[in-house]
Amino acid sequence: MTDRPHSATGAAAGGAPDAPPEAVAAASVPSLADLQHWTWVMGRAQQMMLEQGLATLDATPAANPLAAQVRDFWADSLSLWQRFLDPAQPKPEEPAAQSRDKRFKADAWRDNPMFDWIRQSYFLISDHMLRGIDALDGVDERQREQLRFATRGFVDAMSPSNFALTNPEVIAKTIETRGENLLKGLQHMLADMGRGQLTHTPDGAFEIGRNLAVTPGQVIHRTPLYELIQYAPATPDVLATPLVIFPPWINRFYILDLTPEKSFIRWCVERGITVFMVSWKSADATMKDVVWDDYVAAQIDAIDTIRALLDVPAVHAIGYCVAGTTLAATLALLAARGEAAKVHSATFFTAQVDFAQAGELQHFVDDEQLAMVRSLSGEGYLDGRYMAATFNLLRGRDLIWNYVTNNYLLGNDYAPFDLLHWNGDTTNLPAKWHQSYLTDLYRDNLLVKPGALSIDGTPIDLTRVATPTFVQAGREDHIAPAESVWEITRHFRGPVRFLLAGSGHIAGVVNPPSAQKYQYWINDASADTLDAFVAGATETKGSWWAYWFDWLAAHDATRVPADGARQPGQGSLPAIEPAPGSYVRTR
Repeated sequence: MTDRPHSATGAAAGGAPDAPPEAVAAASVPSLADLQHWTWVMGRAQQMMLEQGLATLDATPAANPLAAQVRDFWADSLSLWQRFLDPAQPKPEEPAAQSRDKRFKADAWRDNPMFDWIRQSYFLISDHMLRGIDALDGVDERQREQLRFATRGFVDAMSPSNFALTNPEVIAKTIETRGENLLKGLQHMLADMGRGQLTHTPDGAFEIGRNLAVTPGQVIHRTPLYELIQYAPATPDVLATPLVIFPPWINRFYILDLTPEKSFIRWCVERGITVFMVSWKSADATMKDVVWDDYVAAQIDAIDTIRALLDVPAVHAIGYCVAGTTLAATLALLAARGEAAKVHSATFFTAQVDFAQAGELQHFVDDEQLAMVRSLSGEGYLDGRYMAATFNLLRGRDLIWNYVTNNYLLGNDYAPFDLLHWNGDTTNLPAKWHQSYLTDLYRDNLLVKPGALSIDGTPIDLTRVATPTFVQAGREDHIAPAESVWEITRHFRGPVRFLLAGSGHIAGVVNPPSAQKYQYWINDASADTLDAFVAGATETKGSWWAYWFDWLAAHDATRVPADGARQPGQGSLPAIEPAPGSYVRTR
């Protein structure tokens, strides 16, 4: 079996025993005529079977939706084969989504008849699988959405771009490098298996304190749950009311302090805001009894610490994602205690309080999923790698299969990207808190039911929150959908400014003006729904940060000298260590 290509190559080379590898590879590849012949044979056989199947289905009652779905699939398959066997037939116009699909951007996917057929067959099967979900009877809408999600995941996983023998780019690269790409890809894959996590960026490209989280500041307060960082002022005077930022403890805080040109913290400091950042501790076995009440108490502790340090009556507060959900509970608790004045204004970055339309994460809160999460939390905390895998699944095509193709099959080097480095810098979660968060909020939606939840023994009611509020949502957010974030406007009774930003959960927030990317929408008229808001909204190109700063400053434009306690470590709280602190480095 192995002699024939070598002997043929030797004959072509005048009997030389050691033909060049290029010649061996060329001789091993079937000729175009051979490919066309055998493809025609397979195609004609497939066509005959499809025609027979269609004849059988003609006897099936037309009212049967499943039969109609199967009939459509067979008819579309037959048309595809007929076009393949007779290239002179006119091709239908390709849907825009298929023509833009980055997985099939290489010319070979269209120029080579075989790979063009593979590509079109994949789209055909994918489309019919997803359409088949809609044809199912006796399935409630929640189950249908779960099936759609699972089917999309399966469809993405089975893309021909993910397999070496059905991806023309991988085949060409393998021939070109004589298999070195596959060896390098195997090295990448084994390294990821060793660390139990998919890699997105090269090792050593980024380091906390070197080129990430480098805005100058000091840790001035530390508890078993969080560190409080105060950043050094960059202007001679600052706004009198300081700002405290609560990032999600599902991730590291430095998403808001990436490289200097992307840092929201640095940008705020340069505009004369006294900024404090909470850096949460990654959970370990000592935090097995930590619950949501503890995070609310930590937010209030940070607020009171800052007020006492700077001798100010109130702070501005930002809550991002889950920390924004918690900030809403904090505001409700303060309102119940008669202490709402401690927070002068509240800003929410892609945060939800009403989880009725919470998006695809709801697929992970049924009884089986919750039981699995409990089984993974034996030490009292959930390993952050499991959460990272969950979030990657929400964008599997971009965050999983793209890397399987590029780094495992093609053997390409990883591209340095600070945001993806942060995405892979996981944190562990307290098991009790995580379970209650999934059940009380995502599954049972208790936060928007007045009195259904209590914090430290006090029932809370979001409708009592009258704090001036700024709500930012991402139009393409797959974690906190804009429709869900919008619901804050219905539950708070104070003045609410809603802003819709371009892009998603991260890029929609981390969008510095210097990048000149995306856009945002504002509507000064009242709107009852997000659709109504969008219909009357004005679009502005670029970052929304300056708009938010103007909104913040309008609530209190008073400025004070940036001296004394405004300098980290110079007030009643001495500096503990330089920013970004120790907790952000704890694994």
